[in-house]
Amino acid sequence: MGSLGKEEFQRIAYPHVRRDESVIDFYHGVPVPDPYRWLENPDAPEVKDFIAKQVELADEVLAGCDTRDKFKEKVTAMYNYPRYGCPTKRGKYYFYNHNTGLQSQAALYIQDIETGHSEIVLDPNTLSSDGTVALSTKRFSENAEFLAYGLSSSGSDWLTIKVMRVKDRVVLSDTLSWVKFTSIAWTHDHKGFFYNRFPEPKKRDGTDAGTETDINLFHELYYHFLGTNQCEDILCWRDIEHGSWLTDAKVSEDGQYLVLSISEGCDPVNRLYLCDLCALSGGLAGFLGTNTLLPFQKLVDCFEAHFDYVANDGPVFTFYTNKNAPRYKVSRVDVGNPAVWSDVIPESHSNVITSVKCVNSNQLLVCHISDVKHVLQIHDLETGDFIRRLPIEIGTVNSTSGSRRDPEVFFNFTSFLTPGTVYRCDLSAPEPEPQVLREVGPSNFDRSIFETKQVFVTSKDQTKVPMFIISRKGLVKDGNHPALLVGYGGFNVSMTPNFSVSRLVLARHYGAVVAVANIRGGGEYGEEWHKDGTLSKKKNSFDDFIACSEFLIREGYTQSNKLCIEGSSNGGLLVAACVNQRPELFGCALAHVGVMDMLRFHKFTIGHAWVTDYGCSDKEDDFHSLIEYSPLHNVWRPWEKLIGVQYPPIMLLTADHDDRVVPLHSLKLLATLQHELCTSVEDSPQTNPIIGRIDKKAGHGCGRPTQKMINEVSDTYSFFAKMTRSSWVE
Repeated sequence: MGSLGKEEFQRIAYPHVRRDESVIDFYHGVPVPDPYRWLENPDAPEVKDFIAKQVELADEVLAGCDTRDKFKEKVTAMYNYPRYGCPTKRGKYYFYNHNTGLQSQAALYIQDIETGHSEIVLDPNTLSSDGTVALSTKRFSENAEFLAYGLSSSGSDWLTIKVMRVKDRVVLSDTLSWVKFTSIAWTHDHKGFFYNRFPEPKKRDGTDAGTETDINLFHELYYHFLGTNQCEDILCWRDIEHGSWLTDAKVSEDGQYLVLSISEGCDPVNRLYLCDLCALSGGLAGFLGTNTLLPFQKLVDCFEAHFDYVANDGPVFTFYTNKNAPRYKVSRVDVGNPAVWSDVIPESHSNVITSVKCVNSNQLLVCHISDVKHVLQIHDLETGDFIRRLPIEIGTVNSTSGSRRDPEVFFNFTSFLTPGTVYRCDLSAPEPEPQVLREVGPSNFDRSIFETKQVFVTSKDQTKVPMFIISRKGLVKDGNHPALLVGYGGFNVSMTPNFSVSRLVLARHYGAVVAVANIRGGGEYGEEWHKDGTLSKKKNSFDDFIACSEFLIREGYTQSNKLCIEGSSNGGLLVAACVNQRPELFGCALAHVGVMDMLRFHKFTIGHAWVTDYGCSDKEDDFHSLIEYSPLHNVWRPWEKLIGVQYPPIMLLTADHDDRVVPLHSLKLLATLQHELCTSVEDSPQTNPIIGRIDKKAGHGCGRPTQKMINEVSDTYSFFAKMTRSSWVE
């Protein structure tokens, strides 16, 4: 579809969009125009008018996607099954999330272990009429008497923390505002908890929290005493010289230490500080009304590696770390002698350790990733010796739950063809075997008609890149199938197998092949794999994704005009960059909430945290790398160099409350694409539509109500089907 063919949508009437040619920035002596700078102001009437016209245009195009209603009906029916989260045990109760099927949000339940009786503790569906208030984070006090929980509205990263007395479900008056990227860590006296927040942003009358673009700086750690006003909270830590640093706090399992992790971006490196809470004269109450920060021992005071608390016996701490171990290991240190560390579980030659939890008194539940598939093992805490492997299928362990004081552990498993299974395992048994606690799935889903395979694709520099392919069994590789290729490739994130109702409906009713590419920049093979897709090596991510696209075509799974690429956030950047590089290779492109302006991303909300992966245009070397692939700055008219080639149909997706990757990225790219390819060229060869789906009361993706998710996939995948001329099969 990148090539010129039958014109499905001839001469779309794109709205007129003003260009301000006077806006030119100079980066290290290089002039760079930015004619749509005005789209960076979300409150400007002109921007609101632009959005309204783009929404109208998208609605017109989507109205022509004739299988949209059928797709929505099938996805809705298949999505209507009960889903359960991994239980957390506190005393004689289990707590877990549960969605009965089509509820907007999952509710939080309590279950009496002895009787098995369950009831709702907190139902976020009652907090808004449209389901856009979500339960984003929660933490019980150690005795489960209190629950501190964070609510987000309309998908924003901003949270309001509330507190509930669990016994009678009474919500207390405690209300904590301007909380973002927070941990919640209760002290073991149940009097209060630590949390993280930013200073209150500048007042902006008439706007919702989450629609602003102001940069988020000076993350602070506070302690809140129950029953007090937020203005009385104790400021425990901040650094006025390093505004971009982010903090995360945990209280050790014995309650003695506060473990503070400080990061400067998204790289897996952090500083590690400890505060002995038992050594505070007068306790935390002694800091009330003072301007004194807590006294911390700086155990690790540089950004050289990642350290995550696992356990401690008094001053002897066990950490999960990548120090001198790009595939991670488990190490131990006595904080009285911080220069001497010893390895408990050494780095593997092939597998990557992804999580470590201390359980059953003196054991470690260790999750590995092996060629993009999860492995669960039990090790001895003291010696690190391997004890046993817990048998699981090929797939993903989404979450684990357990504590040192209990032999019972839980984990949630999924795969491309397994919706979700919650397992329970009693590690005190002579031969522990995971038992199915809850196995769920759509009643109308027949996994036997599908198959999953893993292939390894040779990239441009001969690197072998894993890719999963999901399709109908017995697929004839004649090149005539529509295909969806999904990728991410950044921030150490691993794309392990996960169940997707909408993609299986694609495979079932359009005969589509679904492929997931594990490209560099992710964490599938540890920190070296991550680093090979960052900074000046970011192009490796694009090369890998293009190689996977070419593989699907070469091996007869699809052809270029039937191949759709999709990605979100960093994956949206991936899709847009690859379309700029190879417009003829794709038949459709779906770029969700993408980072599109690589020269200015660090100036908005939390964008400064991404410079660890991308670099920053303020640095000359980084600028020259970024300008080479920045989607906004590399749009071109392919027909001027390649006969008969245009851009594929493109849908850019964003939302008004996305305060992670702010909407201006997608809006500026949308205006640029439409101008460069369509409105500035008389009788333009670009007849493939370029549209923006701009949602309201939604954010970067977390906390979206079920119906919003169904509406989005119905729009995106019916657009994909129409653009690739894919027929519906019942």
